[in-house]
Amino acid sequence: MKFSFRPTEGAFYELFTRAAQNLVKGTELLNELGLPDVEVQSVSERLTEVEHDSDQITHELYKKINSTFITPFDREDIYRLGSLLDDVMDHLEAVGNLLYLYGLTKLPSLPREMHELVNVLDQQAKLTAEAMPRLKSMKDLEDYWIECNRLENDGDQAYRMLLVRLFSGEYDALTVLKMKEVADELEAACDAFEHVANTVETIAVKES
Repeated sequence: MKFSFRPTEGAFYELFTRAAQNLVKGTELLNELGLPDVEVQSVSERLTEVEHDSDQITHELYKKINSTFITPFDREDIYRLGSLLDDVMDHLEAVGNLLYLYGLTKLPSLPREMHELVNVLDQQAKLTAEAMPRLKSMKDLEDYWIECNRLENDGDQAYRMLLVRLFSGEYDALTVLKMKEVADELEAACDAFEHVANTVETIAVKES
């Protein structure tokens, strides 16, 4: 039987879970941007509210790290995981804000590839939210990081096809510049989800 001298401090797992649940809220809000007659300003403002809540969760996590004598696993890994979850939320908020500020949702339609990227992010967010509570037992996590990495590859493909579309001559130069910035944030969010999954893998390997 394996004994552990680390405590099963539930507060850390709860904070990771809350942060991941906010990512699901974020991708659900981005999906709203594809709906007809959507109030883009409302979506952008709600994304900002979720991002602020995520910042508060991250601050709570850092405070908890500094006030806990023995942590459930390495402090550096706890800090990194919390920071990476926050990074994902920052990219999601940026997507919504840029779409609103640049007025891109006034186009007849956003590129299909952009919606495909949001769909990939939505799947990654749900996978991540399902995985975070399992950190407590460190069981049944391998499928999560494998699938999250596979989805990141799907996101890369959608991103490349989006760039092809943007530079096809379908859009004017200014619109291309605006949409390229949004595309970069979407791709960065996909990468950030992968970084979260890779960190979970590292933690699981250390603790196994």
